[in-house]
Amino acid sequence: MHDILFKPVTAGALEAKNRIWMAPLTRGRATMPGFVPNAMNAKYYRQRANAGVIISEATGISVEGLGWPSAPGIWSDEQVEGWKPVVDAVHDEGGLIVLQMWHMGRLVHPDFLGGEAPVSASATTAAGHAHTPDGRKDYEAARELTVEEVARVVEDYRHAAENAKKAGFDGVQLHGANGYLIDQFLRETTNQRTDEYGGSVENRTRFLREVLTALVDVWGADRVGVRFSPNGETQGCDDSNPAAIFGAAADVAQDLGIAFVELREPGPDGTFGQTDVPKQHDVIREKYTGTLVLNSDYTAEEAVRDVSAGTCDAVAFGRPYISNPDLAARIEAGADWAPNVNVPQSWYLPGPAGYIDYPTMDEEDTASVGVAAE
Repeated sequence: MHDILFKPVTAGALEAKNRIWMAPLTRGRATMPGFVPNAMNAKYYRQRANAGVIISEATGISVEGLGWPSAPGIWSDEQVEGWKPVVDAVHDEGGLIVLQMWHMGRLVHPDFLGGEAPVSASATTAAGHAHTPDGRKDYEAARELTVEEVARVVEDYRHAAENAKKAGFDGVQLHGANGYLIDQFLRETTNQRTDEYGGSVENRTRFLREVLTALVDVWGADRVGVRFSPNGETQGCDDSNPAAIFGAAADVAQDLGIAFVELREPGPDGTFGQTDVPKQHDVIREKYTGTLVLNSDYTAEEAVRDVSAGTCDAVAFGRPYISNPDLAARIEAGADWAPNVNVPQSWYLPGPAGYIDYPTMDEEDTASVGVAAE
């Protein structure tokens, strides 16, 4: 009944063996100091190379852009060398992996910046708390990037894309979702600028276009993707007319001919980020003719439904891939998922527990999974 999910799909130059993709999942296991990937990361991704495409965990493009303890970066030579065995591990298993490129903008706490203020589209402050090495702390006010600084950030993305190529990735995905820097420029609650980067939807998509253009310059359009979260508020980012701004964002993706667009679209019954704001994939599908990947609370049956209907070309599974390294095989066999939905502590704890200790369906003992993290 899941046969359609196991038909290959092309996304630009990426020839995915199936339509069960692995969504980006922040896990906080990089080596500190330095935000450097390690052997444990390589094992984690090797275990999950059964996905049609792995979209890596969000990876900082610069010191300025990374504000999550033990998340990986891609700005330094040491980080590039750390990523190489990770990529090789996925390739050894016949998988594909693209790097998700991350600048958190106003969601970087000053503790990561030597006390300096974070940057954003405008001088705003996010609600809630940041994860820092010293525990949870209130977000602090961001300062507005100057036009000259915007150009510098674009070059930071370009440099990170060049490093991703050196590390051997199969492509890159721009993180344009979840209230991070790209999203902060797109949406009106966080973009209050009056210059060429603010106001109209064309202006608010200008930074997106410039960054994607830089990535295309490095990789070619056929190895570049982008992620959006186009419906509802996320980490203080919101917009009164999501169809207009994300329709314009889809126009950018279409104009540049990038390989794929991935959308995180929760619904009113979602388990993370519930919203009544309508999903926008139809708006984006109408404007963007490349490979469309949908994400958020999908079951295998729902994925079959939407791929069969042509609503999308593939589905990216997130949390089910945390505790089921052989998720694609489980779906093919019709097995139970038993996703790790009840122990979120294990998502971000250091060490192997709740990270690389999940058995496949062929392994005997599943009773102790996650116990160390509870």
